[in-house]
Amino acid sequence: MAGYILQKLGYAILTLFGVVTVIFLLFNILPGDPARMMLGQNESAEQLAIVKKKYGFDKPVHLQYGYYLNDLSPISFHSTSEGDYTYLMPGKYNESLLFSGDHFNTVLKLPYLRESFQRNGKKVSRVIAETLPNTVVLAVSAICIAIVVGILLGIVSVLFKDGWIDKTIQLVSTLGMSVPSFFSAIVFAWLFGYVLHEYTNLNMTGSLYEVDDFGEGRYIQWKNLLLPAVVLGIRPLAVVSQLMRNSLLEVLNQDYIRTARAKGLSFARVIRKHALKNSLNPVVTAVSGWFASMLAGAVFVEYIFGWNGLGKEIVDALNTLDLPVIMGAVLIIATLFILINIFVDIIYGWLDPKIRTR
Repeated sequence: MAGYILQKLGYAILTLFGVVTVIFLLFNILPGDPARMMLGQNESAEQLAIVKKKYGFDKPVHLQYGYYLNDLSPISFHSTSEGDYTYLMPGKYNESLLFSGDHFNTVLKLPYLRESFQRNGKKVSRVIAETLPNTVVLAVSAICIAIVVGILLGIVSVLFKDGWIDKTIQLVSTLGMSVPSFFSAIVFAWLFGYVLHEYTNLNMTGSLYEVDDFGEGRYIQWKNLLLPAVVLGIRPLAVVSQLMRNSLLEVLNQDYIRTARAKGLSFARVIRKHALKNSLNPVVTAVSGWFASMLAGAVFVEYIFGWNGLGKEIVDALNTLDLPVIMGAVLIIATLFILINIFVDIIYGWLDPKIRTR
């Protein structure tokens, strides 16, 4: 099992390196001058020169790429010259000095995602730290709804196979997989937050934290989580329901299930004790992909519902051309995607030991 985990970690590091390279190249071959994006309409030649030197924009692309990798690397090298981009400014990296040299210092630090163009030099890591927890809460709530309701609907479909209940669940699941999340978000916000507000007491927009009207601080508003979580969970719920139904039907045709039924066990007990665990493998795989993609797919849902998460932050950064925030957010989402898939691969290997030998 240890060798299997190390293999997965090796693949993850290579994948993450590829993601970092693609993100850098994508945002550095786009038309436009990052220095001008930062200064807006008030730039001068002197200001442009200062900004380009400060952020390394005056260097060739391959050197900028090296700077970017150096910023992201936990072990990095920094010039002792104050005029260099990699000069170790106090407090810039929250670093610990490993080796000191005449021209370069080697330090241990957290990955540095640089500073926002539009927030007066606010660190991107801080921007993400303030918004990512809201997105994680939304994604976890949505996937929990999808798992619980989807598995139950899949089991009910099997219990009433080919009946009107089974056909209705399949029809609803097909619709759920077909409707885009942004359209569902608009419909749910309008219907439950506006038309039926008197009965639901739900808001069309709102985030997890709201500010007190009297300025006495923030408080959690859990009801604002319901609509975006349901909307974000509709599509994975439909997928989980279909996968659970098909997988359970396949498992129920196995010989050991027939043996269990021949021993006099009830159908419900056979499902609960024998068939359910073996039916979860494809569901676990699907859930991993959906949970990771929710962190990216939450962009539209968060923006429509006004949920102050990482997705809404990405939209705002795109509107203001705040490239460091966009690059940092995409990199964090990609990293979480990779880590989640590793975790699920390990669970999958535990559920099915044959996987570890492939």
